[in-house]
Amino acid sequence: MNLRVRVVRCTCAGYRHWYADIDDSNDPQPDDPYWFADRCPTQAAALELACAKLLELSAEEDSLARVQEAQLVSV
Repeated sequence: MNLRVRVVRCTCAGYRHWYADIDDSNDPQPDDPYWFADRCPTQAAALELACAKLLELSAEEDSLARVQEAQLVSV
């Protein structure tokens, strides 16, 4: 599995912040990542969080669960 980090700038209700997620390269849709962080104050902070989590997830590759599978988000 090829995991990748995506970092984007968001504006929600006038509040600008950064969003980061980790997903596999076969699923380009941001609807159900393996991990995400929202409302990061800077791009560097979002990237730092995502890279640290990517390193952690790379050790657990055989047991990864998507966010919705882990029941962290209600849909």
